This record gives sequence, C-alpha cells and structure tokens, in this order.
Amino acid sequence: MNKKGLLIISAIVIVIFIVFISGKKSTTSGTTFKPVYIAGQEVVHRVDEIYQAQYAEELSERFKRLNKRGVFNGTVLYGENDQIVFEGAYGYRDFKKRDTMTIQSKFQLASVSKMFTAAAIMVLKEEGKLEYDDTITRFIPEFPYGTVTIRHLLNHRSGLSRYMSLADKHWNISTPIDNEDVIDLFVKYKPAPYFKPDHGFHYCNTNYALLASVVERITGLYFDEFMKLRIFDPLGMDSSFVYHLRNDSLIGYSVPVGVPGYRYRGWRPVKVGDYYLNGVMGDKGVYSTVEDLFKFSCALDDGSLISLQELEEAFKPGSPDYYRRKDNYGFGWRLKDDMDSTAYHFGWWKGFRTYFVRDMRHQRTLIVLTNTHKGTSSSVFWDIIKDEDRTSKLMGIYQSLN
Repeated sequence: MNKKGLLIISAIVIVIFIVFISGKKSTTSGTTFKPVYIAGQEVVHRVDEIYQAQYAEELSERFKRLNKRGVFNGTVLYGENDQIVFEGAYGYRDFKKRDTMTIQSKFQLASVSKMFTAAAIMVLKEEGKLEYDDTITRFIPEFPYGTVTIRHLLNHRSGLSRYMSLADKHWNISTPIDNEDVIDLFVKYKPAPYFKPDHGFHYCNTNYALLASVVERITGLYFDEFMKLRIFDPLGMDSSFVYHLRNDSLIGYSVPVGVPGYRYRGWRPVKVGDYYLNGVMGDKGVYSTVEDLFKFSCALDDGSLISLQELEEAFKPGSPDYYRRKDNYGFGWRLKDDMDSTAYHFGWWKGFRTYFVRDMRHQRTLIVLTNTHKGTSSSVFWDIIKDEDRTSKLMGIYQSLN
C-alpha cells in the first residue's frame, strides 16, 4: 500500500477514535470507558484542541450574525467534557440605557427552573425524607387529590389542572400569590382534574409548584432558602437564586433583580413588569448565569450533587411511548427521542426565553439565556449540539498535522 493510502487509513482510525472518546463518560449509566490510545494521546489532544478553538470562533461569528439580525439578545455557553469551549454575551441587558450584556448577567430561567426543583426532590430522596411513589398527602395532608404521587408530579402525569388559570379566576391579581396560597385555592375550589393520575401526560406548572411546596413542608425552609443552602452554595453557584415576592403586599413596577425581560411592540422592545404569579416558586423563578448553569451540569456529571445511580431516574422516560408525543419527560428534563442520551429543557416566561441542552453521550452542553420573548429558532441551537460536520472537520485537522 502506498504512503497516501496509509495516511488515509490512519486518518480514519484517529477520527473514529476521537469520536469514540468524545463520549467516553456516560452520565446515564455512570460508566467510564478506557479507550485504547491508537494514535497517541498527544495527537488526540492536539487535534481536539485545534478543533475546539476553531469551533469557538465559528460559534462566535454565528452569534454575532444573529445579534446583528436582531434575533438574539443574551448569553451563551457551549462546553465539552466539562470544559468551557465557548461563551459570549450579545446585545443589551437594558435596551433603554444601552447597558451592555455580560457573561455575569442573571436571567429568569422560566421553566428551566424545573430541573432544579427535581434535583431538590432527588436530594431529599437520597436522604430518606421521601419516596417517589409517596402520595402528596403524606406531606400536604389537606390537599384534596389523595392518589397523586411525587412521581406523578415529576413526570407531569398527575392530571391536575393549571394553578395559573385557577388564580386568574379566584385571586386578586394586584397582590402577590405564593405556594401556600396555591394549595389553599385547590383545597377551596377543588377544580376538576384533566384525567386520573397516571392516565396521561400533561405538562403543567402546577406539578412543580407543588413539588416546591413538598420541599418546604419536609424541611421547614422556604424553597428559595433550601435551594441556596443545599444546591447553589455547595456548587459555587454564587450568582443563582430563586426570586420570590414574600413580604410584598403589592406588585412592583419592575422586577428588582437580574436583567429585565422584554416584549416587542413592532420593532420596539418594551420592558416587562413584575407579575403576581412570580411569587410562586418551583415551576419557574430561578435566576442564574450561563457559567453557574454549567457548574450545575458538571455536578450532574461527577455525582457531587446527586449520586450517578440516583440520577438515572431523572433521565428515564416517565410516560409510555405514544406516536403523537414528540419527546418524553423524566424528572425535570425532556428526553430527546431522536438523539441518544440527550436531555433538555426550554423556558418561556414574561420576556425571557431559555435553553439548556445536555448531550450526555458525547458530553456536550449548550446553555442559552435570552431576555426577549422572541428570537431565533431553537433549530439553531440543536445544530450546534449535533455538529454534524464534526467528523470531517476532525479528519481535516488530522491530515493537516501530517
């Protein structure tokens, strides 16, 4: 065989090897593979370093273009194997003041908050404070739906109706409402469930608001206090907190923390004010930065917050396969049907849109936080995670080194 043929074969071998080790640690199984170093560790690392530097530049240009087109205003972080490959901040945290966005800007996570609520429940499960199949009435005895379990809430299979609709109908929306108030509304009005527990799937914020209440009833702490004490502080998530309206009797003109959210009137961004439902925690309300969220992702990988064995529960499909359901749901994570070992969650609330994607097979993480209610399609972010040209790029780098 001639020299050129040997080079091609060698390149194929190294690329296959690199693709293999890019997913060498599997969070879902807790297994660590020990690859054989076919081409030498130095070559592998050099190829990987060059690729990541090139991809970081590519992502930088991509988000600059999106911002210039007016379809992206926020922060982004992309990481591989628990290392930050790229991060950037684009646009304004305050459009009127032209206050520039930074990596340290804190965003309302909207429904991305749910993964933290699920994590809190799993921490208490590991401490023996609850079981997933406990009924909610073990902890909230006055709750009028006695067969709903913790697992039903986590998997969105409780059938409970929306607390937001209940509050809009029966609450004075000029005053804040909190988690205990939500329980009282269900006790007083007993709205009809959508279906019997475990007889269907219905994504509903009620489930995660009630999970936060379970945390409060078990620990005697407010949910925001528990999150700071048991999750944010231990992980060094110093810029993260849960927003609440405790001790407030009136709704403020604006949210006094983090970056403001914006809606558009035509082409003009308008700041979104505070809202009475912001007093309910668990289904939303966490404020964080892309770097803090990456710390959380790394903690899931190394088992420092929740054991890897316990964490498997979070990534198990909670509902039977159903042809009309696009993706399944675990504990605070959606499970991507067409991507192996990929969990994600998106959020949308009062001028914020958030995206958190973890490809656990290849150890790729993408976190995107925005403070406008509209923007680029999520397909842009999926393209980043999938990186379908990766193999050919690695091949090109390897050949250039030889």
